[in-house]
Amino acid sequence: MQKNKAIFFDRDGVVNKELIVNGIIDSPSSVEEVRLYEDAAEAIRYSNKRGYLVIIATNQPRIARGSMIKTVAQEINDRVISLLKKEGAAVDGVYMCPHDDADNCKCRKPRPGMILQASKEHDIDLSGSYFVGDREKDVVAGKTAGCRTVILQRRYNAGIRADFMIRSLKELKGIIA
Repeated sequence: MQKNKAIFFDRDGVVNKELIVNGIIDSPSSVEEVRLYEDAAEAIRYSNKRGYLVIIATNQPRIARGSMIKTVAQEINDRVISLLKKEGAAVDGVYMCPHDDADNCKCRKPRPGMILQASKEHDIDLSGSYFVGDREKDVVAGKTAGCRTVILQRRYNAGIRADFMIRSLKELKGIIA
């Protein structure tokens, strides 16, 4: 039986817009702050049509730091999924790491724990899958898990190398078949 293939997406900075708070890039801290990138739903719909499962894998260290409760982080995930669904884009799973670097967990990117868990639960062939991110942690996690990696170029991530580099999620069409 053939395994599934997947596109793993980082959440903040890839699917939904990050915020700038006091000159610092930050993630949304409430559902009201969630805004999708204009090309996110299109890229996910295309991934769905090409037969890829779509998995979101997101680090949310504010939970461990005590500045966000887990239920709010889950509400933000639910809002992202809801906004995508309204645009005809389906997400097959969301994996969230609530830890900080000091916790030394297996799920926090750059470790591949969320990817490996999703692979097990969704019977995913990681060698036929991709990880799309905007940070070096995303690329390392994807490579360590055995995925091909895609870096979405942003003004804050110059110099990060991946298997593919794109300026817009629309460019995924030229990568995935």
